[in-house]
Amino acid sequence: MTVILSFVYLTILSFSMSGQAANLSSIEILNNCSYTIWAAANPGGGKQLNKGQTWTLTSVTGSGRIWGRTNCAFDDHGLGKCDSGDCGGLLECDRRNGRAPHTVAEYSMDQVESGKDAFFVSVVDGFNIPMEFTLLSSSSGVCGQSTSRCAADVNGPCPMELRDAGGCNNPCTVFRNSQFCCNTGIICEPTSYSKFFKDLCPEARTYPSDGIRGYCTNGRNSYKVVFCPSTASSTILPTPSNTGINIAIMNNCPYTVWAAAIPGGGRRLDSGQSWVLGVPKKDNSNGRIWGRTNCTFDKDGRGSGCETGDCNGLLECQGGGRPPKTMAEYTLNQFGSPDFFDISLVDGFNVPMEFSPTSEGCSRGVKCGNSTSGSADTIKEQCPHELRAPGGCNGPCTVFKTGEHCCTGSYANNCGATSFSKFFKDRCPGAISYPLDEENTTFRCPSGTNYEAVFCP
Repeated sequence: MTVILSFVYLTILSFSMSGQAANLSSIEILNNCSYTIWAAANPGGGKQLNKGQTWTLTSVTGSGRIWGRTNCAFDDHGLGKCDSGDCGGLLECDRRNGRAPHTVAEYSMDQVESGKDAFFVSVVDGFNIPMEFTLLSSSSGVCGQSTSRCAADVNGPCPMELRDAGGCNNPCTVFRNSQFCCNTGIICEPTSYSKFFKDLCPEARTYPSDGIRGYCTNGRNSYKVVFCPSTASSTILPTPSNTGINIAIMNNCPYTVWAAAIPGGGRRLDSGQSWVLGVPKKDNSNGRIWGRTNCTFDKDGRGSGCETGDCNGLLECQGGGRPPKTMAEYTLNQFGSPDFFDISLVDGFNVPMEFSPTSEGCSRGVKCGNSTSGSADTIKEQCPHELRAPGGCNGPCTVFKTGEHCCTGSYANNCGATSFSKFFKDRCPGAISYPLDEENTTFRCPSGTNYEAVFCP
């Protein structure tokens, strides 16, 4: 009798477990943004997603949260930091939620209204990235609202008091009172701030008591979370544009480039990765951006340096880089004057580079080298013997250190092109090839324009 009862119990348990397994859901996470996102899931961990990459969570049960992190830097041990959505400095979030502001996709599988899944996009923790949460397919076929999203540019018009370096914050984080945090146990009402989010994102949850959600009868359901779900949202940058100028630095090379910026520091960019550099709105912001190659750094950002563009063995540059290096230069926010920018080969050439405007109706940029045409290899391969250097082609001033090539001393006001500067000019006519090369080499755009710097355009 005992054996029979045990068999019956195991049979019932087996059917029960089979039923649970049959109801497990999956969530595909896609990065459609023009920049790198470090996706996070609690539970689930975290993963770097370059543009177009996906990450799928399988066997999803219970409740959870998914969000994106921006401008992250992690070492080989998965330790580092992010500008928005950071979870204790970990790549794998290890059941930790992110730091506001961050757009969140939330779900509860088989836990509400008699076995229904609930899912929605929330800006209760603020906004950093456009996001969409969609039901792809359902085994039950009985579903309500199938999509929740916040795909608008919230960062641009974000109220001044909610602005944050990582996005647009929520009022609870900023003001910390029950009106915005809804922490008294009483259903709270919308506020002017939640209405700001609701006007831009009507399909998202905008405050704790906002009941909006999608739902579907629990089953083997498939869901999809998309960062930057529309073409228009794919270029929305993860920082409020009104707090400064954004320069998106992208590595399109098939190899790793260690980007450097003064001011700004530095960042490792593997192929396809990007880094959004914020330039504060102040009078006369001058800066330089360049790429470094073949670098070695430890977990503290120190190392033996880089083959080209090295800045005293530091990942976060505090000063100029060592030649040879292709360099973008800019002067922004001049009172009553436009922005000016250029690409300079005075310090030589190491990586193909483009610097171009992305807003304010300005469209003309400057480029030197092209990863697909082979011009980068041409410059290095055809580099005059006297200028050759490991990883690049030096500028003549670096090698000869004479007034003729450096435009110093008696040549300070009247130096001209040389055979060496003409070598660079023939291959990159829009770039500055010697210190006083001023003809058609400086470009301009209206003050307030955003830009992008691309390695291997």
